Amino acid sequence: MSNLRLGVLCSSMVLAACGSGQGLSESMADAQAALPRVVAQATLSNSAGENVGEVSFTVKDEVLSLHLQAANLPPGESGFHIHTTGLCEGPDFKSAGGHLNPREREHGADNPSGKHLGDLPNISIGENGDAEASIVVSDEAAAALLAIFDADGSAVMIHADPDDYKTDPTGNAGSRIACGVIAPID
Repeated sequence: MSNLRLGVLCSSMVLAACGSGQGLSESMADAQAALPRVVAQATLSNSAGENVGEVSFTVKDEVLSLHLQAANLPPGESGFHIHTTGLCEGPDFKSAGGHLNPREREHGADNPSGKHLGDLPNISIGENGDAEASIVVSDEAAAALLAIFDADGSAVMIHADPDDYKTDPTGNAGSRIACGVIAPID
């Protein structure tokens, strides 16, 4: 498209926004409100203290979601959880406590009495050691964020084995291989 046509098209869009009774700044504000808002992040480290990934948390329409991007992990299915304490002391990461469970439920999506707020779906780690996942954490974002950012914070955790979605309290997910403290974004 020529620069002249592009300029005319952009001018027309601006005039249309202004002429519709909605100012340009209001249109921009509406567009921004429709986007997910990043509210927290975590940097994942392995037991050797090496950075192996990032997790970002977003809110849109009262839904709290997360996006994981990781590398240099052992291939296969792995349990992935939010743990109750924002402390990742290696090499075993037991400092992060158990799964985040503010409603005192049993573990797992397949457990009729479950699930913990921190129970998330397993992640698939490719043969190259990379993983990427987008997961809905809760459809009650405000309550979930209050639990995540309680007095001692929370952490995200990748386990060595897949979660079986039913064994209480851990899902038999094995050892903890990567941990990241969840930090709020202002």
